[in-house]
Amino acid sequence: MNNDGVNSGRRKFLTATTSVVGVAGAVGIAVPFVGSWNPSAKAKAAGAPVKVDISKLEPGQMMTEEWRGKPVYVIYRTESQLESLPGLDGELKDPESKISDQPAYITGEDRSLKPEIMVLVGLCTHLGCAPKFRPEVGAADLGGDTWVGGFFCPCHGSKFDLAGRVFKGVPASANLVVPPYKYEGDNVIVIGVDSEVA
Repeated sequence: MNNDGVNSGRRKFLTATTSVVGVAGAVGIAVPFVGSWNPSAKAKAAGAPVKVDISKLEPGQMMTEEWRGKPVYVIYRTESQLESLPGLDGELKDPESKISDQPAYITGEDRSLKPEIMVLVGLCTHLGCAPKFRPEVGAADLGGDTWVGGFFCPCHGSKFDLAGRVFKGVPASANLVVPPYKYEGDNVIVIGVDSEVA
């Protein structure tokens, strides 16, 4: 066999270069293809659980987090706020939350896993406006002496107590929604995951 005129060094260089370009091209095609199997950030956000650190939340304060594109209110209720809840039953449409949307493990008038910490979806059950946190007792524009704190929806005037229970005589027909949630330690709430109840 005659190899006259064949540059073996050049042949090796072209073979190696072609192999490298081929491998790079295969990787360039494979990465987006494999990446397309993973859910998008938007899809993850739509249903992914959200962890909330409540270690800095003080009694009487509220913080807002987002879960599934909705505001979620986390309220640290004071002892006096909790004591006011039973006295409101006669003024509420659904004081025992029999017709309202909440997980089965949420029971009682405080509607929470721990009495002092309330977790609610911050959307009015009338037309979906965001009720304002109005914890001040005796607010003249909300009923004066009869107002012991709660939530007021500025869109159409619906009122809710500090457990998210709706008052009679307002447009909203149901209590504010309690989302599924659980505790991960003393200071972290995971919204979007059901609590294991013994």
